[in-house]
Amino acid sequence: MGPVRRGLIAAIACLGPAPAWAAACDLVRPAWDGMPVGAVGELLFLLQSPMVLVMILGTALAVRFRSEWGGLVVVVGWSIVTYLITGWGDGDGTMAQAAAEGCVGSAWLFIAIAAALSIGVVLYTAPLPRGKKTNGDG
Repeated sequence: MGPVRRGLIAAIACLGPAPAWAAACDLVRPAWDGMPVGAVGELLFLLQSPMVLVMILGTALAVRFRSEWGGLVVVVGWSIVTYLITGWGDGDGTMAQAAAEGCVGSAWLFIAIAAALSIGVVLYTAPLPRGKKTNGDG
């Protein structure tokens, strides 16, 4: 029974996700080189998205002008962009299959940075207490 068992184990091992079976990776990341993607690699990939670049520009403008409404728009925008870009709205399971194959890494670092930016924008653009002035007159 040794050779039969060995053959079954080898056949089952070949059925697992591998770069050669990367059908989902051809859809999600066509330029994938076959190396597994980690959290930092996924962060760098997601930061290159046009939606994220627009959100970074919007965040910079809201902070520069200390706009409460701009801060609100940026925080809602970060929430929507994070939902869309990380593939959480994937109904057919393509992103989950691509993650199992290794061409999509964990997006926890990107989500943490987007949340930290949102919290920072809310705290920075919050209205000042009455009687406080921003020009240093005290």
